[in-house]
Amino acid sequence: MEDPSPSSGSDADAGDVGAKASRRARVANWARRLVPAREKAKKDAIAGLVLGVESVPDGLALGVLAGVNPLAGLYGYLFGTVGGAIASSTPVLAVQVTGATALIVADTGLERFSDPERALFALSIMAGLIMIAAGVLRLGRLLRFVSSAVMIGFIAGVGVNTILGQLGNFTGYAAQGSNRVLRTLDLLVHFWQVHLPSLAVGAATLALIVLLNRTRLGAFGMVIAIVAGSGAAYGFRLLGHHVPVVGDVATGRLGLPLPALPAFDAVIELLIPALAIAFVGMVQGAGITTAFPDPGGKPSNASRDFIGQGVGSVISGVFRGMPASGSMSATALNVQAGAQTRFSLFVAGAVMAIIVVAAGDLVGFVAFPALAALLIVVGFGTIRPPVIMRAIRSGKLQAVVLIATFAMTIIVPVHFAVLTGVALAVVLFVVEQSQQLTVRRLLVSENAFMREVEPPRDVPAGEVVILQPYGNLFFASAANFREQLPAVTSETRRAVVVLRLRGVDDLGVSVAQILVDYSEELASHESRLIVNGGAALLKQLVRSGVLDRLGEQNFFLSGEWHGRTVARAHREGVAWIAQASEGGSASAAD
Repeated sequence: MEDPSPSSGSDADAGDVGAKASRRARVANWARRLVPAREKAKKDAIAGLVLGVESVPDGLALGVLAGVNPLAGLYGYLFGTVGGAIASSTPVLAVQVTGATALIVADTGLERFSDPERALFALSIMAGLIMIAAGVLRLGRLLRFVSSAVMIGFIAGVGVNTILGQLGNFTGYAAQGSNRVLRTLDLLVHFWQVHLPSLAVGAATLALIVLLNRTRLGAFGMVIAIVAGSGAAYGFRLLGHHVPVVGDVATGRLGLPLPALPAFDAVIELLIPALAIAFVGMVQGAGITTAFPDPGGKPSNASRDFIGQGVGSVISGVFRGMPASGSMSATALNVQAGAQTRFSLFVAGAVMAIIVVAAGDLVGFVAFPALAALLIVVGFGTIRPPVIMRAIRSGKLQAVVLIATFAMTIIVPVHFAVLTGVALAVVLFVVEQSQQLTVRRLLVSENAFMREVEPPRDVPAGEVVILQPYGNLFFASAANFREQLPAVTSETRRAVVVLRLRGVDDLGVSVAQILVDYSEELASHESRLIVNGGAALLKQLVRSGVLDRLGEQNFFLSGEWHGRTVARAHREGVAWIAQASEGGSASAAD
């Protein structure tokens, strides 16, 4: 017998070689995902450079908008971008701090905690974990229930809040008031108390941003305008006029941060803001991936994009940054600059890191009025009147939801506004659907065609009345449905009502009880109710016991031919009435 051990050894060696080759292939694939081919890498490098440079003033500005250490906004941009690039499925999706996120942070009231900075880090991590959980649980499909009117009103409100919230930094006047609207009114009443050097820096920066954005400089124009405005602020400071700069309030060493522990004792109080940040981030992220799909044609995975946004926010929180989520403006800039793969996002992160390390001290000279001018421009860009008008014209429900969400976003804390807007949209939708239910009568002609007319007010004696409801039959429409059914009166005798429910799969408890009550009321007047429906409805009626009370002979199962079953029910009704008339009396059970 031959010794099998050499053969076995060869198989084992071959298996090891195959396993090593498989590992090398996986590493190579991952490397190709990070570093694309030369042509794509060149485009990604340019796009990353543009996004990275532009993100520095943007990150500082959103830190200002949130009312926290401006460096937290910058770190949110840096680590959110890199973290999101690692895990998201859409390669051009930029995960950064957004205006909506910054406003939710501003309205959270972090100053009430013993350590506001660590509370901010906890908020970032919590929001990120919620987004990761939503991605793992594949909750992306639930976003289709969020009304567009809610998000349009919310984003428009965010734009107005962004503008109003920066008027103090723009003018140098410390306005008083419990919300941004009242502080704006206070500013208008005391307009002569504005700080003229700060106003001059802000106005000059604003004008430069608008002018340079229309040139070939594009996004770089914003950076140049911030640098010029901050230079003017430094000149005013040399002349003895104090114009606030980032270095006045930035805490900690300028440079790359070390990890920090979050404030675990603030978790419960931060749950609602974290949920709001995660919800807004996921909705915006879903919209972004729809607008900016993978340039390579690969379909996006909404759940993985949720995870990517969550990873970005968690890493941001660990490294002292603000909550991060999908950014429409940053993604649009990345795509417009020529991004092809996620390599552009890693380049952007590297550019931000280099600027923070090499020019960290210069970041402290960035002027608050210049950042306020940038945010005011961003705020105006967020308010899109054509989109708002289209939503308002689409119907009363959309208009009410949009206007209500917009008003709440301006008046109440932002994290309550968006959640309340969603709840309001659901309630109004239910109300609208309940009012849209109508019941019509079908008349069967001799050639088997059916004519639709108004139903009778009362059930006429000795007739077959076929009723066709239109709309959603559910608990909220139950009362409206019952009111539209013809009344059973003392004159009602030997009549048959055929209720055509083809296409209705679920009646709900309220509507099912109406059918039982109506059937019994007809039976008490020597009349009968016939229900015509599909297999799904039949199963529900059997399961709930409703069919036993209606009577099996009173349910006609629909087939593949439209109208055939209801015509058969009509013939059955006519024959039943004739039989009842001949016999002098009848019951629905006959």
